[in-house]
Amino acid sequence: MLESIAQHLSLEGKIALVTGGSRGIGKAIADRLSQAGAKVIVASRTPPSGESSQHHFIAADLSTPEGARSVAKYIRAEFGSVDILVDNVGGLTSPGGGFSTLTDQHWEHELQFNLLSAVRLDRELIPSMLEKKAGVIIHISSVAGRVPFWQVNMAYAAAKAALNSYSKALANEIAGRGVRVLTVSPGATATEGMIGFLQQFSGNSDASPNETFMNLAAQFGGLPMGRIAEPAEIASLVGFLVSPAASYLASANFTIDGGATQSV
Repeated sequence: MLESIAQHLSLEGKIALVTGGSRGIGKAIADRLSQAGAKVIVASRTPPSGESSQHHFIAADLSTPEGARSVAKYIRAEFGSVDILVDNVGGLTSPGGGFSTLTDQHWEHELQFNLLSAVRLDRELIPSMLEKKAGVIIHISSVAGRVPFWQVNMAYAAAKAALNSYSKALANEIAGRGVRVLTVSPGATATEGMIGFLQQFSGNSDASPNETFMNLAAQFGGLPMGRIAEPAEIASLVGFLVSPAASYLASANFTIDGGATQSV
């Protein structure tokens, strides 16, 4: 029985590309897929360090059309195609404070970084998956796409909501052709970027990042689990979703936020 379960979770022989995979959630996902047996390629502006340096690395800014083309060119030349694509690049880059603080440049960058980076790379790599009639695409979104905090992440949340809609439409288009598309929407996660943001948001007070987020979440119904997530917990979900064990899952958006989203 245990051997059978391990086989269903194994990614032996698979080639996976994880964007933004040099740190944070992306790094945890890259490491998790590698542990399951996949050959992992990481595309990021920042080179990986430590254990993740074992992954193949492509330096690219995926918020630009040139970045997506360069990654796809490298993939085709070195690997032919990928079996798994995790579109993880993204993040909150615009200031909080509501609509009046956001310029056209803020909106443009959030859309390029959090939506179009995935759209462009999908467009480059999906054709080879369709030729093989096999593949899995994971879009890393955010609970902000469903529950925006206007004080903190208005433009980012709008971009993630657009990613959710695009992901659903793409999944429905190609599910019958052998390629599964799924969305994972984490809540607050203990990455370097999130911890730095929470420290800045708290005014560098003595409150821990977890306490700061709990105080923020209390305005919107609280966080039942009582803590923010670890990157490895997000990676575990992704590892399952790209495995043969999840072969009948497509088109869904999986929220992983410790119960914070207050809707059915």
